[in-house]
Amino acid sequence: MERLGVLSGIFMLERSDWVRKGKKHRIQNAYGEATAIETDCAVFILRHGDDPAHYILPHRVNHAANLQALRDLGVTEAIGINSTGSLKTNLRPGMIVIPDDFITFTPTPTIYESKPIHITPSFNESVRRKLIAAARKIDRNTVESGIYWQTSGPRLETRAEIRMMSRFADIVGMTLAGEAMIALEMDLPYASACSIDNFGNGLVEKPLSLEEIVTGTRKNADMMIRLVQEYIRHWSGA
Repeated sequence: MERLGVLSGIFMLERSDWVRKGKKHRIQNAYGEATAIETDCAVFILRHGDDPAHYILPHRVNHAANLQALRDLGVTEAIGINSTGSLKTNLRPGMIVIPDDFITFTPTPTIYESKPIHITPSFNESVRRKLIAAARKIDRNTVESGIYWQTSGPRLETRAEIRMMSRFADIVGMTLAGEAMIALEMDLPYASACSIDNFGNGLVEKPLSLEEIVTGTRKNADMMIRLVQEYIRHWSGA
C-alpha cells in the first residue's frame, strides 16, 4: 500500500489529533534513529523530536534517518511543513509560500560519503502542485512560488544578513534545503509548504525575538494542519 509522509515541526503533536493518537515507532536505520508516528492516512515525522523539553535544534536534525524511516514504512511521497521568516514586507505573517527553489551556502547533508554523485537540487513539481491545490482549498492567501534561503542556525540572522538575503530570496529558514536534498538522493518525491510566522530580523521596526517566532508558529499551526488534511484527502481520494 502506498503511503504519504509528512515532516513537520512539533506543533503537529500539540495541535493534531491524528498525531496525538497515532502509533509511535522508534526506528533505527543505517543513518541513526528516528521517531515516526503512524496514522490511518499517513506517517508523520516531527523533525525536532516529540518532546518539547528535548527539542532537536535545526543543525542537529538527522534528515537522512528521518527520510529513511519514511521509506522503511512504505512512504512513496512526502511533504514538508516548514516555519519561515519573511524577507519581503509584502509577504506577511499568516501567509503560505509553496517554494519552487532554494538557496543555501552552508553544507547540506548527504547520504553519499565517498561516491562521486552530484544531485541537481529541485522539488518534485507534482507534489508542489498538489500542495498549491490544498492551500487554495483552505482559502488562504497563498504564494505559489518563491525562493527559500536556508541558514545553518540555531542563531537568528543579523539585520545585515536579512538585507542581503532579501535581494535574492523570499523566505528564510533552517531545515528545508537539507531535507529536500536527502529526499532527492533517496528518490522520494518531495515538496514543501511554508508558513510565514514572522518578519526577518530588521525587516520591520520591532526587534525580532524567539518568543515572536514561537507565537507565530503556534498561531499558524491550525492553518497548516488544515492544509495537510486537505492534501491527504486529495491524495487518498477520500
